[in-house]
Amino acid sequence: MTESVRFEDVSLLYPGGTIPAVSHLDLTIERGEFLVLVGPSGCGKSTSLRMLAGLEPISDGKIFIGDRDVTHLAAKDRDIAMVFQNYALYPHMSVGENMAFALKIQKVSKDEIARRVTEAAALLDLTEYVDRKPKALSGGQRQRVAMGRAIVREPQVFLMDEPLSNLDAKLRVATRTQIAALQRRLGITTVYVTHDQVEAMTMGDRVAVLKDGLLQQVDTPRNLYDNPANAFVAGFIGSPAMNLLSVPVSGGKAKLGGLDIDVPSSAGASVIVGIRPEGFSSSSKGFEVLVEVVEELGADAFVYGKPADSSVKFANASDELAQVILRWDPKNPPKPGQTVTVTAKAEVVHLFSTADGKRIK
Repeated sequence: MTESVRFEDVSLLYPGGTIPAVSHLDLTIERGEFLVLVGPSGCGKSTSLRMLAGLEPISDGKIFIGDRDVTHLAAKDRDIAMVFQNYALYPHMSVGENMAFALKIQKVSKDEIARRVTEAAALLDLTEYVDRKPKALSGGQRQRVAMGRAIVREPQVFLMDEPLSNLDAKLRVATRTQIAALQRRLGITTVYVTHDQVEAMTMGDRVAVLKDGLLQQVDTPRNLYDNPANAFVAGFIGSPAMNLLSVPVSGGKAKLGGLDIDVPSSAGASVIVGIRPEGFSSSSKGFEVLVEVVEELGADAFVYGKPADSSVKFANASDELAQVILRWDPKNPPKPGQTVTVTAKAEVVHLFSTADGKRIK
């Protein structure tokens, strides 16, 4: 029987540390939900997963699986199954023996073990590999064995810590769709950690974005994309990333080159304007961009460049590699060295505070 998961004001401060690895995390994962924890390296996503697994002691707060307070329970008593990045398969055991190992330790009957292993192998297209050793399998097949080992335990919650990071790009795409489809079929509550926001957006029912140990926003992939809570989420979610530009405000308008954008009176002397690459369109007057590189991808083209107007700065001033990114008609891309002029409709413009990065509009 799958269960919900609840973090209540959970923090972890490592001994000798001054900044918590995770700070005041409040998060509920519904029964049967696929929730993805995403964020840059060091943001606290794997630490949060390990606290739920019982592999890290928490400094403050409580963790519940269903109605059970598991805060101080040992990992083996939490009824969870974890899939790791490195598969952690026993090389001297066959695929079937690897899957069955945890059940043997639990003294499950031989008939029940055989039933569960056979079902999991069929589910994961591993039936013909049950007698093979892990070294005879590809990376993707080994990952499916690791999944199978978790499935046969029939846990209340699946935990997955970057399970696809050792696979090549093509295999990652194929395997992530398999995992998402499998989770929906099994209906088991799943918490999945990744640093890859494309993976997060394509797999999760909801996505929780973390930064520096703090939860920034948790929402559906669509809402994260359309309504980011702050400039960090706006810049992190989406590929290519949203353009975030620090723009001066004058007379109630943000002046993005020749493009005037209405801003609330509370905005201050400058504002962060966020526009996604596809939000721009070619125009005779507006925001001018000096083209540096054009990426032609067949069905798409992306233009990378710098603002022609020196008063427009990138929101992250320390990022010397920052560029304006425009999605362009692939049949008629500009050339490097040209200046292009673009405009943007009001409904695609996001505004964030330059003081704290929070969403204004």
